[in-house]
Amino acid sequence: RRDLKAKTDDDIVELLNGCICCTVRRDLVDVLHRLAERIEVHGEHIDGVVIETTGMANPAPVAQTFYADDVVGETFHLDGVVAVVDAKHILQHLDEVKPAGVSNEAVEQVAFADRLLLNKVDLVTDEGALASIEARLRGINKFAP
Repeated sequence: RRDLKAKTDDDIVELLNGCICCTVRRDLVDVLHRLAERIEVHGEHIDGVVIETTGMANPAPVAQTFYADDVVGETFHLDGVVAVVDAKHILQHLDEVKPAGVSNEAVEQVAFADRLLLNKVDLVTDEGALASIEARLRGINKFAP
């Protein structure tokens, strides 16, 4: 049996104060500023920053953080947006009727993504249904592999 534990110097910062689109966004900027300081002042090398939004979140405000803040924009490069799509439940989320003026976050996530990662495909037992899901996603975003 291999030991799967490894010591790393990686930092994981969890922002739990609320919606990353509004409440947490300032916290996100603060964390990115601290990382920028570690790079600039202490000469640390950071391979990358991964921001994972749990559940339904509009990715645009998070991406905008990389362009709206000078320190963040000068230090970090937004490489891409990946949407993890729950194959079992995506159609009900895409078809969810929202009140007037409220956008469908599932549609926004799929449309905004540079890459789509379809998960839980094992829970969709009908191959025709899976093909239909993929076609629906392509109809929203034909550019994301």
